[in-house]
Amino acid sequence: MARSYGVYGGRLRAAILQLKFRRRERLGKKLGGLLAPTWTSLIDTEVAPPPIVVPVPLHRSRQRDRGFNQAELLAHGLCANVVKARDGKSPRVEAHCVERIRATESQTGLSVEQRRENVRGVFSVVRPERVRGREVVLVDDVMTTGATLSACAAALKKAGASRVLGLTLARATPQFPDPDFAEPAQAIDDVEREWR
Repeated sequence: MARSYGVYGGRLRAAILQLKFRRRERLGKKLGGLLAPTWTSLIDTEVAPPPIVVPVPLHRSRQRDRGFNQAELLAHGLCANVVKARDGKSPRVEAHCVERIRATESQTGLSVEQRRENVRGVFSVVRPERVRGREVVLVDDVMTTGATLSACAAALKKAGASRVLGLTLARATPQFPDPDFAEPAQAIDDVEREWR
């Protein structure tokens, strides 16, 4: 099961692109905070212990080039805004228990089957003791076909996670296509001002 905060378009798309490609890292935690209401619709907040939050990892070469993992920033923003569980514990981010073991080409422009094949076997759980028997919430920025989330979830389930759920900031589908050629509804400077 997976949920998204909104549709990949307009101001949300502009903010995600700012975060990923214009190195606006401070947007990450702010945008992650938007996931809190979606979290409460997906997770039973009375359950203890709370699920652990795992950001979808980038390959180390891509993270080195970018300087950060946008999914990790979103995960930290989410956890900072989630109501504590009944036992008084907040969910924690486990950023280094899963790794991407090989670089993959960008999923943009690939068919559904090509996307699945592109990420098949690409994730490995390096700290299975942290997920064994636990509910895990995978966090990423954009979900299109769900191939990346599914591949990462398969690795977590194989490592013993009891349940894996996906939570993304935006959803792009054939019904909600990526408007690559459309100009954002708001200027980049407006996006930055909105989050101050």
